[in-house]
Amino acid sequence: MADEQANTVLYDVSEGLATITLNRPDAMNALNTAAKVALRDALLEASADPEVRAVLLTATGRAFCVGQDLKEHVATLAATREAGDGNALSTVREHYNPIVRAITEMPKPVVAGVNGVAAGAGFGFALAADYRVVADTASFNTSFAGVALTADSGVSWTLPRLVGQTRAADLLFFPRSISAQDALELGIVNRVVPAAELAGQAADVARTLAAGPTVAYAGLKASMAYGAGHTLAEALEKEDELQTRAGASQDHTIAVEAFLKKEKPVYLGK
Repeated sequence: MADEQANTVLYDVSEGLATITLNRPDAMNALNTAAKVALRDALLEASADPEVRAVLLTATGRAFCVGQDLKEHVATLAATREAGDGNALSTVREHYNPIVRAITEMPKPVVAGVNGVAAGAGFGFALAADYRVVADTASFNTSFAGVALTADSGVSWTLPRLVGQTRAADLLFFPRSISAQDALELGIVNRVVPAAELAGQAADVARTLAAGPTVAYAGLKASMAYGAGHTLAEALEKEDELQTRAGASQDHTIAVEAFLKKEKPVYLGK
């Protein structure tokens, strides 16, 4: 299993940037068990590694990720029914939830470089990222209702916050392909670039973040997540807590001194 996992997801760290690449191009990066375990473990490794200051999540081939590997899923359905288990989708608890939490709770920015179709859980993983750079040939699809399933991979939380409850309901109840340009207009993605430039531009964005003030980025992620579910008064208290932490960072001192000297700051990530 270890070799299979290593092949389904590639992991590389260079100059503070961890690049995690889904690598099942012949299956449009559909998520079989090996890929889900490898992706979960790679994200957790990047999160825990103090040398990693940003993450780029991308994929090989013509798709970003089409979600659950339905060929494997059919076999799982048959096995669980035969065993009387009834829980063919334990993968949500075991894989999808930890993957989304690893992306969203990681104290460093995550960029999704979406090279092609992102559907189902693949859509969810892209939405969980902090910043989405998308090829102009890419597309998005919620997909869940199309196979008689409800939302997972965080889509019920992320999508309404990005596009509003009304549009989220439309996209979930009536799954269909959404073009990169339409996704940009809906507020689903941050940047659409020519497909030939996707790899370079997504990496540039991620490298810029990897060279930035990591403690401040962690605070921004935490404050936005907290503010989404709390009152203004509570959010102000959280801002005070996180700003105190950022203000005590070495990078804040570096930034202020560089500003006064009219120099470009070189951050340490701490």
